[in-house]
Amino acid sequence: MSTPRRWIPNQHGAWAMLAVPYLAGVLTGSPAWIQLPVFLAWLLGYCAVFHTEQWVRLRRASRNPRAAARHTRPALVLAAATAALGLVPLVAEPWLGVAAALMAPFLAVNVHYARRNRERALVNGLVAVVPACGMLLVALRLGGGTVAQGLAPAAACLLYFAGTVPYVKTMIRERRSAAYRKGSVAYHAVALVAAALLDPWLAVPFAVYLARAAALPGRGLRVPVVGAVEVGCSLLLLGFLVGVYG
Repeated sequence: MSTPRRWIPNQHGAWAMLAVPYLAGVLTGSPAWIQLPVFLAWLLGYCAVFHTEQWVRLRRASRNPRAAARHTRPALVLAAATAALGLVPLVAEPWLGVAAALMAPFLAVNVHYARRNRERALVNGLVAVVPACGMLLVALRLGGGTVAQGLAPAAACLLYFAGTVPYVKTMIRERRSAAYRKGSVAYHAVALVAAALLDPWLAVPFAVYLARAAALPGRGLRVPVVGAVEVGCSLLLLGFLVGVYG
């Protein structure tokens, strides 16, 4: 873990969740210069939290200080970079400190699950979705929009990304679980109705999400293919959010 390249978290599915809500906030509002450093700080902050969680998990699970120690430097350096990059936006927009404080309880839950070596728990995944989708509101307000304007698109993001948690499990870790598959399909059916209530046009992408939740599990798709499908689904959501709310 000595090279910066290896400091990048290997949780590939997280990147769409980090980027799409924020970009939706930028594109449904008015782009502003301040959104760029905040976005970069957001990504660096995620990397810092990832290494912090790994440090906590390995110290607890392996009881091997050396296994955990390789995450110490990335966590500290990335946390410092996050603070440095976020300083100017924070001075310009002090309310960002409140937004960061609101995210803290969700991060605390993630660290708690890491300490118990249960990062893959369903609840932990769902908790991680909330602050990521909340970044839509941050980006929108930085561009001059209001929280009220962002509630519906943020809710749509939450509906989609919350659904990816059980769905991806049905494709990989819980691929043999009939209960997970039924639960995932049931969730996506409810999400389709909820999305249509937000805006009828949103029924289109959410119908696609329901179809993939019902049809793809059990087909033995490779992990890269599963990831590619989710990238496409994320971009589909972004396109509809911009079209409906932009």
